[in-house]
Amino acid sequence: MDLRELRYFVAVAEELHFGRAATRLNMTQPPLSRAIKQLETELGQVLLHRSPSGVALTAAGSSLYDEARTLLAQADRVRTRVAAAAGAATITVGTLADSAEQVGTRLAAAYRERHPGLHVRIREADLTDPTVGLRSGQVDVALTRAPFDETGIVTHVLRTDPMGVVLRADDPLAGRESLHSDDLADRLWFQLPEGTDPIWRAYWRGPAGPLQDGPVVRTVHECMQAVLWNGSVGVTPLVHKLPAGLTAVPLVDMSPSDLVVAWVGANPGPLIRSFAQIAAAVYRSAASG
Repeated sequence: MDLRELRYFVAVAEELHFGRAATRLNMTQPPLSRAIKQLETELGQVLLHRSPSGVALTAAGSSLYDEARTLLAQADRVRTRVAAAAGAATITVGTLADSAEQVGTRLAAAYRERHPGLHVRIREADLTDPTVGLRSGQVDVALTRAPFDETGIVTHVLRTDPMGVVLRADDPLAGRESLHSDDLADRLWFQLPEGTDPIWRAYWRGPAGPLQDGPVVRTVHECMQAVLWNGSVGVTPLVHKLPAGLTAVPLVDMSPSDLVVAWVGANPGPLIRSFAQIAAAVYRSAASG
């Protein structure tokens, strides 16, 4: 066994599907299947029951899953300590607007506890870059929102949030329990600048349909101010806190937005893997609490 094989197996064990695991690992399915077969041959055990709909862990597979996670975590700790001893323990975290705000204190505390002495840099991006610097190499890991072009980027969903439309509190529609985009067809909708990731730009443009193009914005603050001053409308996750004078009404024909932790490539290194794992645990705890 080697750590690479164990990482592949853990991905399949958690996704319970070779295709999804391959996507998560940023690789194709055939070499992943061969690696798992090689691992089963080395151990002399069948680890997965395979079927057209996916896979299931055998008793041996369940036992290996628990041990593999422990071994991988220990290996990550070793790498982190070696990096710290060499004076190279630094990570740059990118955030989009208030993507980290709700559990930011808990996430920072949990990560510092796991990696004392680590230097963490924070870079906040505006709405024109959903990868918040991943593609340009300005950050190592990102807390951001999907959908966007994920080519070469691995994402893990932390939370899925329903969306609403932002209105002034005195707007005639502000008291409605929910709205459809047809109710707002005469309003001016925010746009993101030309050249922005087209998948991301189309999503924040609002639901598909004959909506009127409104002001071009680059930041959340610009969006909010445009509503307050001009009565423009735009979309927002319903979990976000809004400034005084604004309200959000659920938009029934708007697909939800995934809050994700993201990084580049299938082998991101121990500090990034640890950040992703801790972020997932913190958000799970916040959801259950």
